[in-house]
Amino acid sequence: MIELFEQDIQLNDRQSSKGNQLKWQGENGVWYKADYTGYEGFVEYMVSCLLEYSSLEKDEYVSYQTEKIHYKYRDYLGCKSVNFLPEGWKIITLERLFDTMKGESLTKNIYHMQDVPERIQYMVEQTEELTGLSGFGAYISKLMTIDALFLNEDRHTHNIAVLLDESDQFHYCPIFDNGASLLSDTIQDYPMNQKIETLTGQVKAKTFCDDFDEQLDAVEELYGRQIQFHYNREIVENVIEKENNYSNEVKDRVYYLVTRQMKKYQYLFC
Repeated sequence: MIELFEQDIQLNDRQSSKGNQLKWQGENGVWYKADYTGYEGFVEYMVSCLLEYSSLEKDEYVSYQTEKIHYKYRDYLGCKSVNFLPEGWKIITLERLFDTMKGESLTKNIYHMQDVPERIQYMVEQTEELTGLSGFGAYISKLMTIDALFLNEDRHTHNIAVLLDESDQFHYCPIFDNGASLLSDTIQDYPMNQKIETLTGQVKAKTFCDDFDEQLDAVEELYGRQIQFHYNREIVENVIEKENNYSNEVKDRVYYLVTRQMKKYQYLFC
């Protein structure tokens, strides 16, 4: 267990649609997040561990470990990760990027368009123009694939970002903040005592439309399939077994969800 203090609290402009988790920056640049609506920390751990069994390079995503946190007389479950920002660099959400450089809301501009592929192309082309990055469509394809596979309901424009270095050059941001996946919100929307099949039908995407498969089909058509996975049930079991902080009830539910999604998207596995 790690004890954290008020001076370690970090304010966050990437607020989730369900509010802000408590976040701290501890010693040696380690970031901590406390669970807010359920088992977000366990999901961050699971998703990052399973991304190890994908075609992504190690520096394309953030690795998480679960952690017990003590803060102001209370104990929390949550997760930790090493700070991926080099000294002097900044993380800029796409919503803030558009507001700063164009004086416009990216979200409003996207949803003024009726067609999902048109929305995607607009975000990609405008982001490339503003940042000088190339291949942003491939990056978005990876994000939408991960979101569909793990049912991430919180990938709005405040939750997609780029990095800005000290010389004002932009870089790709590693994939992070997947805690709103796998029905982790057990307090507001996905209670533990409800049937999984009922709950999964209620999960909505938030990037270009509310349908994960529609988003995924569109990005694959526009930019190709950009990520493959090669984990199996045994690997999922081993990843879960190595975690020591969360209940068996949570672990059983996540195992069922992960293997269910593997079956649904089996074409993504090699």
